[in-house]
Amino acid sequence: MPAQEDKDKIDAKSGQGPREDAGFLASHQTREATSWMPWIVAAAVVILGLGILVVVGGRSTPESATGTGMAAADPYAPKLSISGIQMSEATSFSGAKVTYIDGQIANSGDRTLAAITVQVGFHSDLGQFAQRVAVPLSLIRTREPYVDTQPVSAAPIEPGQTRDFRLIFDTMPADWNQQIPEIRIISVRSR
Repeated sequence: MPAQEDKDKIDAKSGQGPREDAGFLASHQTREATSWMPWIVAAAVVILGLGILVVVGGRSTPESATGTGMAAADPYAPKLSISGIQMSEATSFSGAKVTYIDGQIANSGDRTLAAITVQVGFHSDLGQFAQRVAVPLSLIRTREPYVDTQPVSAAPIEPGQTRDFRLIFDTMPADWNQQIPEIRIISVRSR
């Protein structure tokens, strides 16, 4: 019982119970109440910020004015037509698979073309792009004994000309739907 009596004693100077216990509990309770408030405010700000990020970031904006996710076409592109697209595959000497896209490009404009860059968009089964890649257009120089290509600058395309081209891809996306990809002329350089 003596321990109980010590707890029940009141300090004559301060009018309080034992100084150690009261001081510890009083300061601990006060600190706890005020120390949690900044954390609660910070958590609320973070949650609000994440909510805004989800709402604003969740909206997908098209990468181009056409809304297809492809780069914008070059202004001269309407004067160029791509036709006769065919795809093929081959295995290289190292055993890697190579995919080819062959076709014809016709220049119905009034400029001689020295370089053309196209963007090729491979779609997935979900209708989205599995891969988009920009590549320079290479012209087919010879077909026998094998297909040999050269850059457009080596044999510029004159107005009114139609030329055979080949695009070469060393890697293909795993989720590609095996259909002919979308091809867009995104850059044209003339002489």
